[in-house]
Amino acid sequence: MNRIVIVTALLCGASCSAEAVEAPTLRFTAIPDDAKSHLQARFGPVAAHLSAALGVPVEYVPTSDYQGSVEAFKNGDVQLAWFGGLTGVQARDAVPGARAIAQGKIDPEFRTYFIANSDTGITLSERFPSALEGRSFTFGSESSTSGRLMPEHFVRVHTGKSPEEFFGAPNHYSGSHDKTAKLVEAGTLDAGALNYKTYERLVSDGALDPERCPVIWVTPPYPDYNWSAHPSMEETFGSGTMNRLQEILVTIEDPMILRALDRPEGLVPASNEDFQPIVDLAKKLGFLR
Repeated sequence: MNRIVIVTALLCGASCSAEAVEAPTLRFTAIPDDAKSHLQARFGPVAAHLSAALGVPVEYVPTSDYQGSVEAFKNGDVQLAWFGGLTGVQARDAVPGARAIAQGKIDPEFRTYFIANSDTGITLSERFPSALEGRSFTFGSESSTSGRLMPEHFVRVHTGKSPEEFFGAPNHYSGSHDKTAKLVEAGTLDAGALNYKTYERLVSDGALDPERCPVIWVTPPYPDYNWSAHPSMEETFGSGTMNRLQEILVTIEDPMILRALDRPEGLVPASNEDFQPIVDLAKKLGFLR
């Protein structure tokens, strides 16, 4: 009898170990709108917090560019993503049942900063800086809401011209907001448009000299960043997981986690309908079918 008990225990142990190894992991990504090292430092603590709250393994999966984040979501390689307004719209449009579930308290009224190298002599104004005409200019990523979609929209609205026509050269894309700031600070390009949060963080950290690349115009507000959930998480982790995850996100109070999310003010619920203005503009400018 003892031998049978021992063998049974060993078999159960092997089975339990296999199940532990095969336990599903919730994977999430984020658009690479900042330096890779900064993103890794931010989302490691977020993964740990979500894992403890959900009771399942959670892993942050970096991507090389904005469209890589969208593709990972579309393919089901990740079940959760921190998107910009445009990438979130593109990803959810491709995945029936996908939902925007949370956003920062600041995100319904996000803004873009237009900045210029101080040698241009262009200074802050409440009016769109027409002095940028003919200047070298950089957007961020081609799929960035605050670094491309909205700046292009405002250029067209205020000048009646496309960016190529207004700046007199093919569009330049730095790839991320921090790179835009550094290119303008160095004078490599005359001006650029970027996420206001990134600009303020770089200045606060002493990584950017606002005297060398001052803000020259602030856009009107628009909806932007959001957490979007893939419907496959309902099958993998159980019915109601989307709602549970939404509740976890919007009730985070730990200052360290909120700083890691770059939303110290906290998060609020979001829905797909909140981003209808982005949907409409993306279709108008050809970013969405």
